[in-house]
Amino acid sequence: MSIVGPETRLGSLPGAQQLEPHPGLAGGPIYLDYNATTPVDPRALDAALPYLTTHFGNPSSSHHYAERPRQAVARAREQLAALLAARPQEIVFTGGGSEADTLAIRGAALTQPRRQIITQPSEHPAVLRACASLEADGFAVTHLPLDRHGRVRPADLRAVISERTALVSIAYGNSETGTLQPIAELAAIAHAHGALLHTDAAQAVAKVPVDVTRLGVDLLTVVGHKMYAPKGVGALFVRPGLELAPLIHGGGQEFGLRAGTENVAFIAALGAAAEIARQELPGSAVRLAGLRDLLQQELERLLPGLIALNGHPGERLPGTLNVSIDGIAHLGARRLLAALPEIAAATGSACHEGVDAPSPVLLAMGLPAERAISALRLTLGRWSTEPEIRHAAQLIAAQVTRLHAGDVAP
Repeated sequence: MSIVGPETRLGSLPGAQQLEPHPGLAGGPIYLDYNATTPVDPRALDAALPYLTTHFGNPSSSHHYAERPRQAVARAREQLAALLAARPQEIVFTGGGSEADTLAIRGAALTQPRRQIITQPSEHPAVLRACASLEADGFAVTHLPLDRHGRVRPADLRAVISERTALVSIAYGNSETGTLQPIAELAAIAHAHGALLHTDAAQAVAKVPVDVTRLGVDLLTVVGHKMYAPKGVGALFVRPGLELAPLIHGGGQEFGLRAGTENVAFIAALGAAAEIARQELPGSAVRLAGLRDLLQQELERLLPGLIALNGHPGERLPGTLNVSIDGIAHLGARRLLAALPEIAAATGSACHEGVDAPSPVLLAMGLPAERAISALRLTLGRWSTEPEIRHAAQLIAAQVTRLHAGDVAP
């Protein structure tokens, strides 16, 4: 796959570029669920294929067949480190984001005498459950409140952190609202009290600049399938000198922190995806922010007075739009999407025994249940185009208009 030049259909949007159609999206619904997972970039797939076919060797072996796999893992470590402004020896490959989060949280906590963990309620379940698991080991877990935009207030961290705090874990970007947290400021507060700072950056890496030194983080989670690499591969940045207790014991791979023969093909794909992101990030971030804003503007134009933005208006991921639609609370956004098979998107709500429950993330921001149950998460990515965005807005608006008129009941 190649970039073929300026995107004429997006001529009004800065940073616009056109990619060849992705085979996984051809003929399907308009894909607006990039925060859930991304299609594998064919360039990342090309990087993986030799290690599924020709170069099959175990990188830990000492003979000829190990050389190319070993070089591939080393190269991928360099590529991901370059994207994060880190050093290769600070990158530990894992089987995905949940493993990386758990290694960061349990691995760091169990090596310290301090017994408090601090997090916040809109974290990914992998973080929340890793923190909760530590309660059985005698740790106290403190959840910080969120402001109305979904951000942690540094003053609230200062109010609860102490010499008992082992670790603070706050995600960089929220998967539902796109809200970005003030990680550098939170890290400075943690370090002033002798605590570590972990951030789950699954939604931020490859979408916004991520520099581990400027952020001041000790641990940072990367997820392959959120950045156009395959599912089943991730990584953890580990600050030099930091002691972690490994979750998986065995042959000592990944600096003794993650035993098991490396998934060379997927690691190579992750490295290629990191290299692509490093080269294309400035233009892609501008393009996606333009498409995101266009989608919001079109929805507001077609549904005047009915659209409310959820999340921070400025400090958010460039491709994430979370909006509530007035007047559909009795049905819920989930059933609105069910009536729109032409669009693949998401809500933050959960369905239990046929009854929709409001998004816990939006409720934690203090939004009323009616607004939370009416929220759509529309997330854009590398293959999103302006015609798709305009068409999606028209489809959503038309269905909402029918619902308001009582003509359709999903």
